[in-house]
Amino acid sequence: MKRQLILFGIFFIALLLIFRGCSGNTNLDAMLAGDGLGIATLNNEYSMDDLVHVKLQNNTSAPIEIENDCPREPLDVYNYNNGDWQQLEVSPKIDCDNTDPYVIQPGEQLDVQYTNWNHALFGNIGRYKIAVDVVIDGESKTFESNEFTVGGKSAWGYMWGTFFYQPIYNALIYIVSMTPGYNLGIAIIILTILLRLILFLPSQKGLESQRKLQDLQPRIKKLQEKYKNDQQKLATETFALYKEYKVNPMGSCLPLLIQLPILIGLFYVIQTGLNPDNVHLLYAPLQGFDLSLIDSNFFGLLDLQMREVFVLPLIVAALQFGQMKLSFAKKGKKQENEKKKLSKKGDKPAAGAEMQKASEMMVYILPAMIALFTASVPSGVGLYWGTSTIFGILQQLYVNNKVSGKSKKNEPSVKVIEKK
Repeated sequence: MKRQLILFGIFFIALLLIFRGCSGNTNLDAMLAGDGLGIATLNNEYSMDDLVHVKLQNNTSAPIEIENDCPREPLDVYNYNNGDWQQLEVSPKIDCDNTDPYVIQPGEQLDVQYTNWNHALFGNIGRYKIAVDVVIDGESKTFESNEFTVGGKSAWGYMWGTFFYQPIYNALIYIVSMTPGYNLGIAIIILTILLRLILFLPSQKGLESQRKLQDLQPRIKKLQEKYKNDQQKLATETFALYKEYKVNPMGSCLPLLIQLPILIGLFYVIQTGLNPDNVHLLYAPLQGFDLSLIDSNFFGLLDLQMREVFVLPLIVAALQFGQMKLSFAKKGKKQENEKKKLSKKGDKPAAGAEMQKASEMMVYILPAMIALFTASVPSGVGLYWGTSTIFGILQQLYVNNKVSGKSKKNEPSVKVIEKK
């Protein structure tokens, strides 16, 4: 389980870094420090469909007010075309109730993201800049950002969008379109169950491998005791044991690795996929569906596009704890007695005892980390994780019974004969 946590962290952080990109605006601070109103994009280069993000800084001694023209784009966007800068305009179908002007206090900054307008404005390769008209000391002035470019998608971005994000996105929207009231929560639960059924066989093998490996721990510890001074021989005998009982030590990581890209894909789908700007990602049969009809309120309990930092994280953590306890369930009294005998030999702990303790600690640490993760993402992701964990608990019970039944019929007969 420790190995699973490390892999989860490495893959999750690496993918987030890939998605965020690394072409920052090195002149950002200098542009923001200009006279009057500083304005600059966070990056000088964007890939197609990367979210354009603008910062504004009030360098005056009075508040600056910027008119909010919702549903139009928040600031004016210009594209360089045929030797001239041409203004782009778009008015998506979004909720503009209670829309207030943007107000920047002296010395403060304002972040503007083009979430609802991004593809419509920046969906083509080219050069762009952003401008804003404000009144300072009774005089109307125009401030422009740096020029930035939008390029084609990277190979990784194309593969990710084509083979992970877009299929998950379209599957979710299709299920939503078939549910009563277009309820997003019901669609997430149905999609989760379908995904787990599709991945049932590979995850089943991983869980069985994990369970078999757990059952073989007493024998592995005996080998560690016998060959504690001969690491090469220990490795040979351990892998021979794995081979004899068809156990893949890396197989226990398979369920998590399979779920990881799906989890990240669903995270982005729920976070940004429901705004009308993403209608271009829908397959042809779904392009007539009105995304604004989707109900993200789950029976009055959760807004699935917002974070829920108390109840849902605790529920998900409890479910994760229950699943891990099942995965570490002891095989029986005989095995437990063997462990106790091994731990009593000598003054030092038995070989591998520290690793066993670390694994047992993860039963408590990992659910806590999952709770923190759930509290930091949209509730829809937590709903997915909780539903997936319930499915995993049922599958783990099935695996435990299946492997235990086989073990009773075919108890491993590896014996370690110690020389006297």
